[in-house]
This record gives sequence, C-alpha cells and structure tokens, in this order.
Amino acid sequence: MRLKLSTPEAVLLAAVALLLAIAVAAPALPQPGNHHAFADARALWGVPYAMDVLSNLPFALGGLAGAWLLWRAPRGSISPMQRAMTELFFAGLLLVAVGSSWYHLRPDDAGLAIDRYAMAVAFAGAMGLAAAGRITERAGTVLGLALLLLAPLSVWVWSRTGNVLPWTVVQFGGMLLLLSLAMVRPREHALPVNWWMVLLAYGVAKLLEFNDHAIFGLTAGLTETIAWYRERTPASV
Repeated sequence: MRLKLSTPEAVLLAAVALLLAIAVAAPALPQPGNHHAFADARALWGVPYAMDVLSNLPFALGGLAGAWLLWRAPRGSISPMQRAMTELFFAGLLLVAVGSSWYHLRPDDAGLAIDRYAMAVAFAGAMGLAAAGRITERAGTVLGLALLLLAPLSVWVWSRTGNVLPWTVVQFGGMLLLLSLAMVRPREHALPVNWWMVLLAYGVAKLLEFNDHAIFGLTAGLTETIAWYRERTPASV
C-alpha cells in the first residue's frame, strides 16, 4: 500500500532529508580546540566551575515542574502521542541537568558526549511535539523517533571521528525546523506551547555560551567595582 503524504508532511520530509544529506556529505567539521576552556573556573563549596554547574538548576526545575503538570493533566485532555513526546522532552530536561553538570564538573570530551546525549533526548521530544502540533501527529511521531535515533548517532560519530558537523546540523538545523514550525498555525487540540519562547531561551543560552569569556570579564569587572565601592563607603550607623 502506497503511503500518501500531505503537502506539509512532504515539505517537512524534504527539509529533514536535506539536513541529513548535509550532515552526511558535507566536509567534516572539527570541534574547536578551546571548547572546554571555560572562563569562570572558580570553585564554590568545593565544587569546581561552580557557576557553570549551578546554571543547570533551571533545567532540573523545568523538567520537574513540567512532569508534575503533565501528571496532573487529565488523561483525555492530551493525545497519547503528544503526551509521549512531552514526557520525552521533560525527561530530556532532567537528563540535561545531570549530563551538563557532569560535564562542567570536569570538562573533557567524555563529559561533553554525556551532555550531548542528554540534549539529544530533549531535542527529540521538542521536535516531535512541535511537528505533531503544527503538521500531523504522524509527522510528530516519525520526527521524534527519528531524532531519538539520529541525534545520539551524531554524538557517537563525533566521539569516534572528531567530526562535529552531524551534531551541529542536529542543533542548528533542528532550530531552523522549529522556527519554521512555529510559523505554522497550530492544529486543533495541539498543546498550547509557545515555541517562540523556546527558541528565544535557546538563542539566549547559545549567545551566553559563545560569549563566555566576554560575559565573564564584564561580570567580574562589575563585581570588582562593587567590592571597591563598598570598601570605600563608610558603614551606616
């Protein structure tokens, strides 16, 4: 029996096929040699890279809060497929909190692989849920399951070959897909997810990551200025 695709499903399939072709056929991309050189190496309470480790707390809180809200939601209010992808996404957030903390405690390639495997789970849930809400539930199922396989595979390829391009395609190609899906009108009974806020949060996180040293220099300078001012300001009686 021939599988008939709707036009939005065909467009999504073509976009995914293009990204897959880029990941497989484009020239290899090495990971920058200074990737593990975080600016803020200060320890707190005996925890190295404490601020980077503690920055994962919002992921844990978001995963727990989302799981709790999903557990409280009546079973009939969410389709089984959307519930499964939502559960996958919140589980991914919890895994990211653990994996990223592990990596930042001792930054190296092995820890980074754990961090990326955790992110792969969150990506699969988010993309599957977005496709289900904007295209069809069938599209969401296929995309979510495909990413659950391909995203970890891209991490494995990097860990074995040093080629970070497949993982880069997963991250930034996935965000381009999510941006495109956010522009599509939600289907009836789609979960009311604000994908624009998801994209904004991800964009801010990447901006902070790429400007790690500049931001640390700015905040360290501000901290020193405040300390200098306090030393020269008489204590109030």
